[in-house]
Amino acid sequence: MARSSSAKPPSTKGGSHTPPKPKNKVKKHNDDYTSEGVQDNDIFLLPVSDYQVMLVLTIVGAIVRLFRIYQPTSVVFDEVHFGGFASKYIKGKFFMDVHPPLAKLLITLFGWLAGFNGDFDFKEIGKDYLEPGVPYVAMRLFPAICGIFLVPTVFLTLKAAGCRTATAALGAAFIIFENGLLTQARLILLDSPLVAATAFTALAFTSFTNQHEQGPSKAFDASWWFWLVMTGLGMGITVSIKWVGLFTIAWVGILTLIQLWVLLGDTKTVTMRIFAKHFLARAFCLIIIPTTFYMAMFGIHFLCLVNPGDGDGFMSSEFQATLNNKGMQDVPVDVAFGSRVTIRHVNTQGGYLHSHPLMYPTGSQQQQVTLYPHKDDNNIFLVENQTQPLGPNGEPINGTHAWDNAKNITENYVKDGDIIRLYHLATHRRIHSHDVRPPITEADWQNEVSAYGYEGFAGDANDLFRVEIVKKQSLGPVAKERLRTIQTKFRLVHIMTGCVLFSHKVKLPEWASEQQEVTCAKGGTLPNSLWYIESNAHPALPPDAEKVNYVNPGFFGKFWELQKVMWRTNAGLVESHAWDSRPESWPILRRGINFWGKDHRQIYLMGNPIIWYTATLAVVIYVLFKGIAVLRWQRSCNDYSNVNFKRFDYEIGTSVLGWALHYFPFFLMQRQLFLHHYFPALIFAIMAFCQIYDFATARLAIPGVRENPMVNKAGVIALLAISAVVFALYSPLAYGNAWTKAECNRVKLFNTWDWDCNTFLENYDAYSTLGSTPTFSQTPQPAAGDKQPPAQQPPAGNNQEAPNAGISGAPKFEPQGQRVIGREERVEYRDQNGNILNEEQVKALEGKVEFKTKYETRTRVIDANGNEVEVPVEELAAAGVAPPHPDVQGANQETKKLVKDDPIPKEASSSKDGEKEAERSIPKPASEGNEATV
Repeated sequence: MARSSSAKPPSTKGGSHTPPKPKNKVKKHNDDYTSEGVQDNDIFLLPVSDYQVMLVLTIVGAIVRLFRIYQPTSVVFDEVHFGGFASKYIKGKFFMDVHPPLAKLLITLFGWLAGFNGDFDFKEIGKDYLEPGVPYVAMRLFPAICGIFLVPTVFLTLKAAGCRTATAALGAAFIIFENGLLTQARLILLDSPLVAATAFTALAFTSFTNQHEQGPSKAFDASWWFWLVMTGLGMGITVSIKWVGLFTIAWVGILTLIQLWVLLGDTKTVTMRIFAKHFLARAFCLIIIPTTFYMAMFGIHFLCLVNPGDGDGFMSSEFQATLNNKGMQDVPVDVAFGSRVTIRHVNTQGGYLHSHPLMYPTGSQQQQVTLYPHKDDNNIFLVENQTQPLGPNGEPINGTHAWDNAKNITENYVKDGDIIRLYHLATHRRIHSHDVRPPITEADWQNEVSAYGYEGFAGDANDLFRVEIVKKQSLGPVAKERLRTIQTKFRLVHIMTGCVLFSHKVKLPEWASEQQEVTCAKGGTLPNSLWYIESNAHPALPPDAEKVNYVNPGFFGKFWELQKVMWRTNAGLVESHAWDSRPESWPILRRGINFWGKDHRQIYLMGNPIIWYTATLAVVIYVLFKGIAVLRWQRSCNDYSNVNFKRFDYEIGTSVLGWALHYFPFFLMQRQLFLHHYFPALIFAIMAFCQIYDFATARLAIPGVRENPMVNKAGVIALLAISAVVFALYSPLAYGNAWTKAECNRVKLFNTWDWDCNTFLENYDAYSTLGSTPTFSQTPQPAAGDKQPPAQQPPAGNNQEAPNAGISGAPKFEPQGQRVIGREERVEYRDQNGNILNEEQVKALEGKVEFKTKYETRTRVIDANGNEVEVPVEELAAAGVAPPHPDVQGANQETKKLVKDDPIPKEASSSKDGEKEAERSIPKPASEGNEATV
């Protein structure tokens, strides 16, 4: 924003000042904060012809985005996640995602209105929509509407910035013909709503800035307030879709601070009272409104997700207790010898100490002790003293029920420093540790924890643990002195070895039902060795005994806890992905993302090179301009006395600042990053290019250009035509249309554009016969993260087991004169020497060895009489090679690798012999664990 300097009034030759006549006012500088060279660009007061142009562009944008929106008819890329979230919203099952809920809620609304009941699970890329009758078109319609809305939004933003109609039309056309924006807008993804919300915020703030720069005469009028409120609302919408909206908030915040700084310097028209009004108006609209909107979206989120689900394991016990069937009755607060208790781990999402009648395959081969996330009979332990109680005659009372009839239970309260044993009621074994390495974490400082003994066995010294209350973590003075249900946090120190009962984010294999490892750690960290008692019962406690329950965290407690979990989970998405990329590659469009492949078609996220490179060029031009301008300013060149020079610097600088704030922060992130993270920055770069073009052809005093509007229009037509042609060339990758190898190779300019042209057939006629021929294809991975807590990502091999999803293989070889009458797939198990194993041998090896998957294609050619025809290997190889699976190529080596102990464990599989376990024995789809996304 340029603030004008005051100037002295003109004087006559005689020295006396004669005021000019009103009809012929002399142009003078303003004495207030009004900016020079600014006109009223209210978008509600445009000529009718401008609205007609905008309407035509919007219709074209709608046609482009809705064309064949029904294809593909199967799950594409991150529809695995966001479609799955819609299912969970409708079912009310709590899930955890790293993104705020607004866009997911609206996708769910569109699906629900179309009749979606949430039964479809979206569990894998390529899963068919048609047979189960999923209203996927309706769900894709919301991102498509956002993509359509983006067209008039960019048009109006450029008009609000003072651009000519032709220039504004160019910006809108760039949005229409940008292949990457098109691809995102046709699928159940969040980036199209995000970009639309970002653009709307830019429109609102640009319009507000235009009103503000017209000076005190416009301050606090209806239009001024309207656009300020819309800016705050746009900020709230943007940040409620993805946290990338924080970059938009930073953009608005920096420019608002500049406005306030200019206001503070206007000592003639802006008193401190007026300045306070400006400040408070902005504080309310740009802080209170977006914050309230953001929190309201989480309020709706909590109202929808009232049932337990796969994501509640990420949350605290207090949070989980607010979900249906997760709450519990008030329980006695005092813990005594003889109490039946369940013990929860504090740090790893509150799993229960658990045992079941399965043995470790290595080490002591005693009964397993694990951490299990659900309530179950196998979680119940009896708290025993190290010695049995004495009867009236001073003789020990034997048996596990010896404490049930205690006359004075207060004498049996478990206090800090007491030595106890934990007796597992279901299997009659005690928690036990010894100097044996655990089966997974085979570290010298870790000891195995097992359940040892039998009914009637008195136990041994390795069953003894000392209660060590952690007073800083315990609530209330009594809870710091003795064990109290929920209130006391404590450690269990093994008497014989000095190690502490410990659990961490490491899963045991299938032989332990994939539950979490429990060990005894020497010097274990406090968070991972901290426990508390959740439920407590004792026969000797009277009915009116003091009781306790979880404190309801309320909305604000749940809201703040979820924000922290989202932040930690988002920061943990550091595992490399097959199609990730780093920020330095985005402005030059180095590579895209493989979304889907099937039936010799592909969807590959790819930008329009013309639009992409012109947008990047605009940023480079401004950076060079600013560098030269600063050097000339240092040399006292009076460039900034020129109004157009100042307006160019401020207006283009505003857009480039938006680009920078939406781009450079990604360099600080070690998490998974993808090309689509660049789209908000791309919008600002496109607007910067259009503004530079408008200055060059309509505002700067270039001879023969500014006076001739046809120069501006001719350039617009040329750029529009080129971008439309390039769009058409790459459109099969956006729509998933039929394409040929030759056409694919012709437009593949760089090796880093890594879609596979072998996917496509030789000519279009071959697609007409494709329907009767089954195809086998490979599956691209859904993005984890800007998607999903790493804890809940599916095993690496899951995608490979979906042969009909992903990148199609090369065309099948058919020798001249022969025809393929059938194809089959089968799985063979071989040992290390290549010998085929039969079913009995495979079954005997299950759980004892690890099977590795190797894909191999073999072709058997049979003539019309059923006789096998020998075909040279060279001919088969010449028929084409199926593209490598994305799991084995293309991962960006700069992405930080995930440390094995970092992720939150995937939900544990069922244990044995418990109430919950039979219910949970049904296999779950892999993607249910894949909750958070990029």
